Amino acid sequence: MGSPGLLCAFLIVAGSGWRCASGVPGEAEQPAPELVEVEVGGTAFLKCGPSHTLGNFSQVDWFSIHKGKQTAIFHVRQGQGQSEYGEYKHRLSFPGPGNTLALHQVTPQDDRIFLCQSKSPGLQDHRIQLRVYKAPEEPTIEANTVGIPVDSSEPEEVATCVGRNGYPVPQVIWYKNGLQLKEEKNRVRIQSSQIVESNGLYTLQSVLKAQLVKEDKDAQFYCELSYRLPSGNHMKESKEVTVPVFYPAERVWMEVEPVGVLKEGDRVEIRCLADGNPQPSFNINKQNPSTREMEEEGTLDNGILILDPAQKQHSGLYECQSMDFETMIPLSSDPQELLVNYVSDIRVSPEAPEGQEGGSLVLTCEAQSNKDLEFQWLREKTGQVLERGSVLQLPNLSREAAGGYLCMAFVPSVPGLNRTQLVNVAVLGPPWMALKERKVWVKENAMLNLSCEASGHPQPTISWNVNGTASQQEQDPQTVLSTLNVLVTPELLATGAECTAFNSLGKNTTLIILELVSLTTLTPDSNTTTGLSTTMVSPHARANSTSTEKKLPEPESQGVVIVAVIVCLLVLAMLGAVLYFFYKKGKLPCGRSGKQEITLPPSRKSEFVVEVKSDKLPEEMGLLQGSSGEKRAPGDQGEKYIDLRH
Repeated sequence: MGSPGLLCAFLIVAGSGWRCASGVPGEAEQPAPELVEVEVGGTAFLKCGPSHTLGNFSQVDWFSIHKGKQTAIFHVRQGQGQSEYGEYKHRLSFPGPGNTLALHQVTPQDDRIFLCQSKSPGLQDHRIQLRVYKAPEEPTIEANTVGIPVDSSEPEEVATCVGRNGYPVPQVIWYKNGLQLKEEKNRVRIQSSQIVESNGLYTLQSVLKAQLVKEDKDAQFYCELSYRLPSGNHMKESKEVTVPVFYPAERVWMEVEPVGVLKEGDRVEIRCLADGNPQPSFNINKQNPSTREMEEEGTLDNGILILDPAQKQHSGLYECQSMDFETMIPLSSDPQELLVNYVSDIRVSPEAPEGQEGGSLVLTCEAQSNKDLEFQWLREKTGQVLERGSVLQLPNLSREAAGGYLCMAFVPSVPGLNRTQLVNVAVLGPPWMALKERKVWVKENAMLNLSCEASGHPQPTISWNVNGTASQQEQDPQTVLSTLNVLVTPELLATGAECTAFNSLGKNTTLIILELVSLTTLTPDSNTTTGLSTTMVSPHARANSTSTEKKLPEPESQGVVIVAVIVCLLVLAMLGAVLYFFYKKGKLPCGRSGKQEITLPPSRKSEFVVEVKSDKLPEEMGLLQGSSGEKRAPGDQGEKYIDLRH
């Protein structure tokens, strides 16, 4: 009896274990939560089950699950929603009817799981994973401004990249010249860290460290922030930066500005350069033509020599020499020849040319240059080219030939390279003056400036025959100008003023006649200089010193007479009109005593004759004759009959 009981108990236990191992009804495994994505500040719509789920959602409880803790946040009863007290009190709404709960003004802290439980039979719990996103701001980058030496044993900081206010933490990627940088032992190192701001957003900071080489002196570095939004993956790039890279020089060379042909007077700059960074210290050396040794030139700045203005003696062989104080290795550039083209000072012979009037002169100029030279002669006053060549011949000298002449030496192959030399030709002769006599209109008791100019060789001196303040100026080596300040007195009006120019070969004078200005004074002819205060007698209108006196036309009185005639005619016309008026009124008898009545034919009854007496002298009244030119009889005492017929 005991054995069958034990066997039964064993079978019961074994059967029970077998059923558990076979998975007979236990708790079912939970499905993965539904994913809902939304940006910070947006609205998340949480559905209690898939959209195709059918059932009664009139009684639903909503929970948030954060760090394993489940908290009730919302209840639906009979289709009406009610928020629980807490962080979601004012941000949840239930549009109903339906199974959707709206979460407004989403923040990074809302990134969690939400649970929906329905009281209706047959409906399972539904979990929702809410993912929150926020795009970071544009990344900022700051490069190392101190510089990185290429011989550094450890990676040096290249740049720092910062991305602010993103969620979740964005990923940073570094680039050099458009190629992605990856960490490499002892070569490239990327150190990133993040800070959680008070609003739940992240600020990412990434530091790039690397060992750089000489070729990285112009490398462009930038960072990229990669992040996700509900719309997909995105990225933002920073600006590109360069980093100073220090490396020793391997080559030195020289540059000269301006480039091309140089000439005297140019501003020439000689500059030394090297392919190292920073630039090493330079010396500029020039070869001594005598010893053939290179000698140091004084420079205003390190590696720069300025020749201003460049001169002939600056030509020669130059070189740059540098010393790198890190490596203490001297470097020299290739020697470079500097050629400054020049034209020497011009020599004119004879140096002070002079000749007699009617004679001749030959002028010759000489100069040297490192290039082929050409010459030409010009007149100083006009700039007119007189001769192309180094020799100028002046035959049959006249007084007009005196003055300045320019010899120009120039190099056709070097534009702008030329020199000029002025020489003054003197023609021997007594002083020359423009006029023998001159008239000036003045006011009595006024101060007057009188000027007198004379030319000649030897240079003349000018004197005045009246008292006043005189000054003399040299216009050119052969011409002088004298100015006299004098008071116009009756004596000066009576005698005039005389200026006398004299030299060792003779003298010449000019008489200045003074005339008072009046209302009837007319403008003199164009050859007369008129003024109230100043007059000038110039020799430029060259009058021969032996010429006769030049008379100036006197102002005539015809203008006054013509004005008088016009006034008389106007008076006569007005008088005739008055007489005609009285005659029409019958108040004027037609005739005078001692005169016979004039009988007019019937056709001329409306015409009458007016007698006018004149006290003009016969010779003055001759101006009032008719156009036929007939004269009055000797017995006519000036009476005039004017026919006022229509």
